[in-house]
Amino acid sequence: MSAETLTLEVRVEFPSFRLEVSEELELRGVTALFGPSGGGKSTLLRAVAGFEAPLEGRIACGHELWFDSDTGVNVPPHRRPVGLMFQGAALFPHLDVAGNLAFAEKRALSRAATKTAIEKREVVAALDLEPLLQRRVAALSGGERQRVALGRTLLTCPALLLLDEPLAALDRARKSQILPYLEALPKRFRIPTIYVTHAIDEVAQLADRVLVLADGRVQAHGATASIVERLDLQAFTGRYEAGVLVEGRVLRHDPRLCLTYLDLHGETLTMPMVEGAVPDRTVRLRIRARDVAIAIRRPEGLSIRNVLPGTVAEIVREPDTGIAEVLIRIRGDRIRARVTLASVEDLQLEAGMSVFALIRSVSFERMG
Repeated sequence: MSAETLTLEVRVEFPSFRLEVSEELELRGVTALFGPSGGGKSTLLRAVAGFEAPLEGRIACGHELWFDSDTGVNVPPHRRPVGLMFQGAALFPHLDVAGNLAFAEKRALSRAATKTAIEKREVVAALDLEPLLQRRVAALSGGERQRVALGRTLLTCPALLLLDEPLAALDRARKSQILPYLEALPKRFRIPTIYVTHAIDEVAQLADRVLVLADGRVQAHGATASIVERLDLQAFTGRYEAGVLVEGRVLRHDPRLCLTYLDLHGETLTMPMVEGAVPDRTVRLRIRARDVAIAIRRPEGLSIRNVLPGTVAEIVREPDTGIAEVLIRIRGDRIRARVTLASVEDLQLEAGMSVFALIRSVSFERMG
């Protein structure tokens, strides 16, 4: 099945919570359902999968109608061509890894409508599962369990992949190990994915689009870069992690100094070497507001290598604090700086003023 959009007209009610969503999601790449815990993300995902019947509304995937309260349509979960993976791997403990994968293959064969079959060998290779095939579930680490669970979900040949905070139970080290696998899957298997998370770093690395959900309502919906940049969403993205996403083109590497040189709209940006990024390749970068300082004249004698000329686009004071967020336009992008109000006054910053953005750190998120 091929679908271009997922239509969501959903109202779900609990005694102390109401979820109301009216959106169309583009089914291409990864769409993140992002927001604080308790905002309704998992409830919405369960409604899409068929495990939560809305009080009223309509859910359609392309031309397939999955739920319609007006006509009484409610396709059961096992007949919806979706693959749902929760935080817990939920593997069968009495089977080894190969047995868990084989179970998924049988389910795929029993489905009436699936995409072109996904071969087991391709899934095993994509997730590096070969060394684990004869292992029992109890002998797997948390990260290994999630890789196996992901492989099992893929082998059901879903038309839509639903991932409900798959990394929430992992520590930072195991999370960093599995993120590259998650990043590679949508392109390798061409399965549109809806990814639930409350972690902005996962959004920055994985998502093409973001739907921000809080208190049961959609707060924003758009391209990842535009959502991450928005100052009015800082309550959800977090002050410490607030920043922007930009795309740079790889110019060259300096193996001796372990640096990668990037082109950012005609300006050169340097960062720690990005392995596997060949010249002319586009990469997604995250620049946190806390890593940007501002100067009104080009400074000299600094250890900071990235000094980019720009123009102040906007200054927003943070309520009840001595902090301001400054957006600096640098040709085709905007950089975000988090500075004190005292600095704004000392530098006499105002919209339209020419400044220099001093970028202390740049994080590589993914290949373009």
